[in-house]
Amino acid sequence: MTLRKVVSFAAIVPLLAFAVAAPAEAKAPHPQPFMGWSSWSIGSTKAPGYGGDWMDEARIRKTADTMAAKLKPAGYRYINLDAEWSKTRGDWQANSDANGIPSADPVRFPNGIKPVADYVHRKGLKLGIYGAIGLEKKIYDNNVPIAGTNCTVQQIVVLPLTTANKWDDNWMIDYSKPCAQKYIDSVVKKFASWGVDFLKIDGILPSSVAEMAAYSKAIDRTGRKIWLSGSAWPVDIAAAEGLRPSVNGVRIDTDIECYCDTTATWESSVDNRWEDLPNWLPHLRSNYLGDLDSMPIVNNTGTGLQDGISDTERQSVMTFWSMASSPLYVGGDLQNLDDQAVSILTNPEVIALDQSAVLPTRVSGGELQVWKKVVHGRTYAAVYNLGSTPADIKVDFKALGTGRLHTVRDLVARKNLGWSWGSWTAEDVPAHGSRLIRIG
Repeated sequence: MTLRKVVSFAAIVPLLAFAVAAPAEAKAPHPQPFMGWSSWSIGSTKAPGYGGDWMDEARIRKTADTMAAKLKPAGYRYINLDAEWSKTRGDWQANSDANGIPSADPVRFPNGIKPVADYVHRKGLKLGIYGAIGLEKKIYDNNVPIAGTNCTVQQIVVLPLTTANKWDDNWMIDYSKPCAQKYIDSVVKKFASWGVDFLKIDGILPSSVAEMAAYSKAIDRTGRKIWLSGSAWPVDIAAAEGLRPSVNGVRIDTDIECYCDTTATWESSVDNRWEDLPNWLPHLRSNYLGDLDSMPIVNNTGTGLQDGISDTERQSVMTFWSMASSPLYVGGDLQNLDDQAVSILTNPEVIALDQSAVLPTRVSGGELQVWKKVVHGRTYAAVYNLGSTPADIKVDFKALGTGRLHTVRDLVARKNLGWSWGSWTAEDVPAHGSRLIRIG
């Protein structure tokens, strides 16, 4: 007779629990960089008629209308409400409900955010909103109850009270306390109920890693796919590895905005991107993308808020962002979107390079730069003239790791340039200009 070892069900249960409950990466999958629009370039400018009070329900609806008509066919979807959506005019603190959950400014969004999200969704678009690291001091002072718990917000903060974010503001939350995650869950659950598809959490410090993990877990618990963006100006690179399991994108550079009467200028601060991206590349992945901030590509002629950069510079922005596989989102007043901006933003070959989610390599630095990336076995190269005078820029095929004889295609012009042996030279590239080619 064969003897069989009998194992009790009670002994098996812990093993099954371990097998089933092993923690997965707490991050909703987004295989491609998001594409859309952000309100902050308007919120930050000193241009007449704009600034923090510009954003309201009617203007967001008009922005969605324009995006649906002119940019949605190329893949742009997100309408992201940055800072100011929950702040009443003249009050720097955000509004919140009886459970300390941010709520919309009742003057500018009298019906709340859900009807705005519903309108955006009917256009086939997505809606995003903004938050900041830490617990608002006003919420702490009111000591409101946390929804679904017996806790109040004063029970979840770090003691002694410690400021949480890059403004040296809000109180830091202690995630060893059981109701801390419950508070973040309640916030994200409310956002999800409104139909939010994107959440930017701003002011991140290296100490913010636990909070971003809490937001990521909260998103997963809603069952809704929400892009989670970790932001600062920039995020400290010391937080890079800690944030990677939690967020879909991370702001790796300064604000693009010049905080002047245009959206930006080349020196303030478009040109910082070429210096800063290489430092972040070792930390980035195809599911953890470097966010280069909004693109000042809306209008640099006509009326209203101007981009502040030339057509040549606008194309270099689109090329660099796409080579970096950065999220592609514009900042400015879409009601004034000009034809050249539409042409730059909707080039399908350049967009495809961005949407590959492949990271680039810098081949040569300095004022005349060469970058490459390989997508599905094909090599792409971009050249940039960061100097102040026109220049020829040589692309050496050996330095790219390719063979010697290749056809060359210009992706921006969308035309074939013929065969080249050993190298290809971008001739007379203007100051702040670029060229983008496919080799082979």
